[in-house]
Amino acid sequence: MLSRRSLMLASIAAGVTMRHSSTLAKASQPSTPVNFDVPADACDCHTHIHGDPEKFPFFAGRVYTPEPASPEEMSALHKALHIERVVIVTPSVYGTDNSATLFGMKARGANARGVAVIDDKTADSELDAMQKDGFRGVRLNLATGGINDPNVGRARFSAAVERMKARGWHVQLYTSLAMITAIKDLVAAAPVPVVFDHFGGAQAELGLSQPGFSDLLDLVKSGKAYVKISGAYRSSKQAPDYSDMVPFAQALIAANGERIVWGSDWPHPDSTITPGRKATDLAPLYQIDDGRLFDQLPVWAPDAAIRKAILVDNPARLYGF
Repeated sequence: MLSRRSLMLASIAAGVTMRHSSTLAKASQPSTPVNFDVPADACDCHTHIHGDPEKFPFFAGRVYTPEPASPEEMSALHKALHIERVVIVTPSVYGTDNSATLFGMKARGANARGVAVIDDKTADSELDAMQKDGFRGVRLNLATGGINDPNVGRARFSAAVERMKARGWHVQLYTSLAMITAIKDLVAAAPVPVVFDHFGGAQAELGLSQPGFSDLLDLVKSGKAYVKISGAYRSSKQAPDYSDMVPFAQALIAANGERIVWGSDWPHPDSTITPGRKATDLAPLYQIDDGRLFDQLPVWAPDAAIRKAILVDNPARLYGF
């Protein structure tokens, strides 16, 4: 079993810092100023709200318990980053309860959209209400739950597409490159937009030739999939600038700049299954400097017109701003 010191060193190597689990602190705020001109109507396409557990209780089957992250803290983050629009995604800790996400969306008004988590018990009437509230997609989180069986992934993806096609909502997946390869044919045939979180699960240390990344590039190039260039610290161990992610971001952008969106992944929850930590134990949020992280975008996309597509045009099309 890893010692706490080993876990701490591993987290630092991955470009994050953690606090002792008994300490409750605020979600991270940027300490580095943004060093480029952020276009009007820029959108952070991947965030979460962790509400007061008394008002927004967690799902009993969760695999971790995050610290709080409020709409006010999120607004402060985006003010510092000069970002107006936001997409709030329901995290796995709430199961199919999207009320905390809606709480965050209402705080931002017309500048917010949501991505929900549903199951086969979610009624069409609930989806109708969600659409009026600004939800525009559903998320399949296969990674956090450790779902690696291609048959399970294919079945869940197909079921989601079937429900979304009448609404024109997108299907978002947090998964691995191996799963993307396993469902590539279904994604190519899907009648709705498909979005992959966090570089599609690519790991920087394995290089551009790692199995599955070429399949992801093919789907992006064909226009059948969007990719969030988000959560670089989940893919890289080269903190604080994650320089080994540059080739991945640039390869995806070169494949099709109209299918790339950016996300902060704020408030940076630690969803890893850690030895000795129970699902009900408090998992400290990663402390990420989102200003420094955002400043990597001009490195990944030196052309201002491409950055505008990533930050403004693509999110407007995908989320219906």
